[in-house]
Amino acid sequence: MSAFDIKREETESGGRYFVVVDGQEAEMTYSRAGKSTIIIDHTGVPKALGGQGVGQALVERGVEDARKEGRVIIPLCPYAKAQIEKHPDWQDVLKT
Repeated sequence: MSAFDIKREETESGGRYFVVVDGQEAEMTYSRAGKSTIIIDHTGVPKALGGQGVGQALVERGVEDARKEGRVIIPLCPYAKAQIEKHPDWQDVLKT
C-alpha cells in the first residue's frame, strides 16, 4: 500500500485518482468500458514530484481497486502500461 494519500473521484463514464504532494497535484485518469472494464488513459506527474514513486503509487492503487471491484484494466497510457508490465503481480487485472 502506498504512503501517499491518494484520493479517487468517479463519474458514470470514468474517474481519476489524484494526490497532492508539496502543493503539486499528480493524477491518473480512466474511462469505463462497460461495468467491469476500465481504460487507464493518462498519468500526469509534475516534474517537481518526479522520482518519488507518485506515478507508480497511482497505478498501484488503480490495480488494487480493480481487484477489489472485480474489474479488469486496459492500460492505454504508456506509463501505466509500463508499470503493469514491470510488476507481474499486477497483471492479473489486465484485460485479455
